[in-house]
Amino acid sequence: MYRDRMSFRDILKKKEKLGEGGGKKEKNQQPSPPPPGEEPEFQFTFMRSDTHTQEIISPPTFSSVESVDALSPTEEPQESRLSGLFRGRSRAASTASKASATSTTSERPKNHKRLSERLQLRRKESNSSAVPQDLPEIRIGEDSTDATGIESQWEARATKLAKKNELERSHPSSPMASAADLGSFRDISIGGKEGAVVASKQTDDNIQDAIRLHEAGDLETSTKMFGRLADPNGENNALSQVLYGLALRHGWGCVSDPAKAVSYLSAAASNAASVEELALQAGMKKGGAAKGELVLAIFELANCFRHGWGVPVDKFAAKQYYETAANLGDTDAMNEIAWCYNEGFGCKKDRYASARYYRLAEKGGNKTLGNTWIWKDKYNQGSSRK
Repeated sequence: MYRDRMSFRDILKKKEKLGEGGGKKEKNQQPSPPPPGEEPEFQFTFMRSDTHTQEIISPPTFSSVESVDALSPTEEPQESRLSGLFRGRSRAASTASKASATSTTSERPKNHKRLSERLQLRRKESNSSAVPQDLPEIRIGEDSTDATGIESQWEARATKLAKKNELERSHPSSPMASAADLGSFRDISIGGKEGAVVASKQTDDNIQDAIRLHEAGDLETSTKMFGRLADPNGENNALSQVLYGLALRHGWGCVSDPAKAVSYLSAAASNAASVEELALQAGMKKGGAAKGELVLAIFELANCFRHGWGVPVDKFAAKQYYETAANLGDTDAMNEIAWCYNEGFGCKKDRYASARYYRLAEKGGNKTLGNTWIWKDKYNQGSSRK
């Protein structure tokens, strides 16, 4: 995974950036039966024998018309039953094969409706305990160029996902490392939910020191520093909760604990969501001071749901979280949601949506090799789907 190769400094830069058809298949043609009276004649010789004698048996002969007439009303000719496996297959049965389904669709009348449509039945949509049932839909008005208005809708969606996810998790326990064990750590006594969700100058200096230690190879001290900064009963810093969650998930300078990592990532998302919710209520359309932390936490939670890191694999939740982070500017999430649509992971396959997100990721500087297909004219925005 790219995350193992990405340094904490790259993650921090990313957070700062966030803060700112082929042709139609031919129908299978089945050979038509010969017209009546022209059936090929076959001669069979039936023999009955034992070790001493041999006897030729001559069965009675009759025309095909007579044979049909001689059958009982409840029977049908053998030739009819066999041909029914091919020529006489119903439209419903023919959908089992791809080629048959294509020919059936072309033969279907224009006003034809599926039975589920006539009865107004719909397939039950997937759900997840990590995704609220009343997750708001993104509404795009006539002015589809209003990017800031659409972004505010996605941010409202992210805050709802974050708060719902926190309800499903237990509060993370407080790290036990003391400031005396952390060398130049600048201790700050700010506690509770009202703490430094967004980094102050002194908190930011501590984060930078922890990142330098991490990149210098002192993972244990670095992780302890992130743990102190992430403490819900201490500084409660959202970015440190993301970084500490990553360290716990991958075992960087500590014993790997994916379940505890999810708790810290959930706390980071919820804390950042609280700040962003206030920003939205104040009329801000492109996010407040904690937008970067919120998007990072949402993206990392999506990775947890996708790979089963600390939680059961949840394809539906992973897709929802990836798409939310992607629409808030995370280019890694753009590539991941494009993959989801291309593979049908947590959603129906949609090559058009996949191409659209892959294009957005490339324009944002995160190119995936081998994706030249996304620039075909058929995937252009505004082109009709055929």
